Order: sequence, then C-alpha cells, then structure tokens
Amino acid sequence: QVQLVESGGGLVQPGGSLRLSCVASGDIFSLSAMAWFRQTPGYERELVAQITYGAGIYYDSSVKGRFTISTNSAKDTVYLQMDSLEPDDTAVYYCQGTLPGSYVWGQGTQVTVSS
Repeated sequence: QVQLVESGGGLVQPGGSLRLSCVASGDIFSLSAMAWFRQTPGYERELVAQITYGAGIYYDSSVKGRFTISTNSAKDTVYLQMDSLEPDDTAVYYCQGTLPGSYVWGQGTQVTVSS
C-alpha cells in the first residue's frame, strides 16, 4: 500500500514561483511513475507533468518551459517546481502514483496565482 501527501501550495503573484512536494510512504518500490494533475471548478482534472522511472518525462504544453518535475535521490519525494506562474495556473494540484494495475492520489494542495 502507498500513500501520497502533497504540500507547498499557496497564494503567489503572477510571475512568481512555488515548489510543490509529494511525499510517498509505504511500498514505494511498487511505483513505476509519478505525475502532477490539476483541477479547477467545472473542469476535468488535467495532466500537468509526469515522470516515468527509467523512461522519461512529460509536460503539458501549457506548462512546458515553466514547470519542472523531479524526484529526490531516495525516490520517496516528487517535486513540481513552478516558475513564471500565471493566473490560469490557479487550481488544486494533485499528486498521482502509478501502481501495478491501479493509481493512488494525494489529497491535493491549492495554488492561487493572483495580484
């Protein structure tokens, strides 16, 4: 069993930066990929960035060049570094882990970009 806990959200002005963290606990060796999604009221949850262990990294076109997904050396924490934030980045951000035959989600953290 794996559990994910996100943190690092908050209020930031346009052009500012935030770094989100997702800490994994439990059978973390069963995780084959980690991803960040975001969701705003009335819209479907959308994929922002994904790192597949031993394979590669994917970014949505809306964040490419501004966001960076990474892991620590122990592979128990996934980060989303968000730079040059825009009002359209405002959303609840969720961490997702890929398990054999299923996914696990964190509780979400609110990011608000506003002046």
